[in-house]
Amino acid sequence: MDKEMNAFCEDLLESAKQMKEKKAARKTVVVVSDITRARNKVNMSQPAFAKLMGVSVRTLQAWEQGKRNPSGAAKTLLRVAETHPEILRKLARH
Repeated sequence: MDKEMNAFCEDLLESAKQMKEKKAARKTVVVVSDITRARNKVNMSQPAFAKLMGVSVRTLQAWEQGKRNPSGAAKTLLRVAETHPEILRKLARH
């Protein structure tokens, strides 16, 4: 085997060893926006939550990505979703 293949095999064996020992080589942290957290509390998909909020899915996605900010009324609904998700779930059923 050539040098590159030997190095690859050694790296692969080391990775397998770390996995067996449950040692993470790297840790990925996903930061969730407040809006996404509120939507998750209500337990709704983006299309369903966008419909409940009276906005397009694209607008909701822009909010979740921090590209745009919700209006005053939407902010109020988001606070309700965050603190009392059961109320929005109830509204979604009607």
